[in-house]
Amino acid sequence: MINFVVIDLGSNSVRMRINELMENGSFLLTHQVKEYVRLSENMGPDKVLQKEPMERTIKALQEFKEIYDQLPNPQVHAIATAAVRQAKNQKHFLKRVKEAVDLEFDVISGDQEAYLDYLGVTRTLPVNDCIIMDTGGASTELVYVEGGKMKDRISIPLGSVLISQRFGLDDEISAVSLFKAMTFVEQALAKIDWLQEAHGKQLIGLGGSNRTLAKIMRRQLALDPDDLPDIHGMHVPSAHVYELMESVIQMNRTQREKTPGLAKVRADVIVGGWMPIILVMRMLDIQEVVFSNHGLREGVLYDYLDHQA
Repeated sequence: MINFVVIDLGSNSVRMRINELMENGSFLLTHQVKEYVRLSENMGPDKVLQKEPMERTIKALQEFKEIYDQLPNPQVHAIATAAVRQAKNQKHFLKRVKEAVDLEFDVISGDQEAYLDYLGVTRTLPVNDCIIMDTGGASTELVYVEGGKMKDRISIPLGSVLISQRFGLDDEISAVSLFKAMTFVEQALAKIDWLQEAHGKQLIGLGGSNRTLAKIMRRQLALDPDDLPDIHGMHVPSAHVYELMESVIQMNRTQREKTPGLAKVRADVIVGGWMPIILVMRMLDIQEVVFSNHGLREGVLYDYLDHQA
């Protein structure tokens, strides 16, 4: 038995998932930990990781290390996505991480990230023809699945933190800022030549921003607030998603922080985080969204198991 540790360093949060992996290939989830470190904070157009976010991240990684160091046979798979991928001072940051916690991160490409999302979703949800959409802090991955197989994939450098900071969507939102942000995202999506092939197909949302959308919707739609449905596999009509976006863009940051299901640390970036999925829904005439609680981290595990077979 090994303890299979996956550390996923994103732009907004760093997460750790640990599974006990048996010799027969079965596994059992034992730990899930998340820390909001906002690594991409104030990277700006120069794409330079700033001192405070780097220090927050290293502190979180040290706390993770204290957990997995106590386990027998830990096998650590540390992956970094868009913020580190785009950073001009990537080598400096990774050197600091290595010195502080003795971890070597695999900085994966956008294509690799999209593929791991595909594995995490398709191994845990019944899918046939669909678009998988993972919106993170600094990038969005889109995967077109046809007949259960991956047909196309792309990663675009647009995410919740990047969009919100670039267009001033963190607090009160002006009509001009909203229009500029929507136009910017829409133009990026319009350049994806295969996207219209998925017109009317199922849309599966994952990633921090989209899961937050699901967490809010399940509270609003639940008959019993003490018996909330699981996010994984939850279906939400598009009309409800549009109504929520209309409501949230009229709030300031303090008001958004009071929204049940919305973590306070996401209140300043959530409007930018929802923009990609809202625009894809409109462009492709999507009638409902299915949410996945599994993606990149689970994809790392399934990819490992595939290579052991």
